[in-house]
Amino acid sequence: MDTSTYKLFAEETLHVNFNNIELLITAFTHRSYLNEHKSTVREHNERLEFLGDAVLELVVTEYLYSNYDDPEGILTNWRSSLVRTESIGAAATKFGFEPLLRLSRGERRGTERARAQILANSFEAVVGAIYLDQGYEAAKQFITTSVLSTFEQILETGSWMDPKSYLQELAQSKETSTPVYKVISEDGPDHDKVFKVGVYVNGKLRGQGEGPSKQAGQQKAAEAALKFYRQDIIPA
Repeated sequence: MDTSTYKLFAEETLHVNFNNIELLITAFTHRSYLNEHKSTVREHNERLEFLGDAVLELVVTEYLYSNYDDPEGILTNWRSSLVRTESIGAAATKFGFEPLLRLSRGERRGTERARAQILANSFEAVVGAIYLDQGYEAAKQFITTSVLSTFEQILETGSWMDPKSYLQELAQSKETSTPVYKVISEDGPDHDKVFKVGVYVNGKLRGQGEGPSKQAGQQKAAEAALKFYRQDIIPA
């Protein structure tokens, strides 16, 4: 993609008029792309990601501190839910980051999990680019629009809580029973295994999920079970 594509994206989607559009282009440049274009590309986005991560955390922390009087532990959990990979990756997807990513051919064929991480990293890098080019207030405005706007939904659904802990509360409340996790299957070589895990309440499957470890599979299964309970289904 040429420079004009990134300028148009910045103006129409990010609502930012970059003075130095190369900062934004770098924010979308993965390390793997640099390896394939060493003669024309000099920098990838990891330094911007480092900066953007700090700006993101500061903006979110400032927002929570200014608007809520809850204890530190609650504020910390809320902040974690807003800045975690899934949240900022979803924001990057919503804003249409993926077509703008500059990746190697190998990375373009990568796993869905790897792509989600790349999107999250690019989001932080874009925050860093906006901060450097336009200052703190512009970065804050972008974060408010893209991330903080989801906070009411996070509170409403309880997704800020650890999924397994929240599921245990719901299962005990609705079914007077504690969830039990079981590995349904294991696939793939030892260095790249995928575990499918089911979570059962009163012996009935309430959700299942996959992950690179049993713990990750349990988390995904718990998230799936939470969706089951949010549908207001009364267990038989």
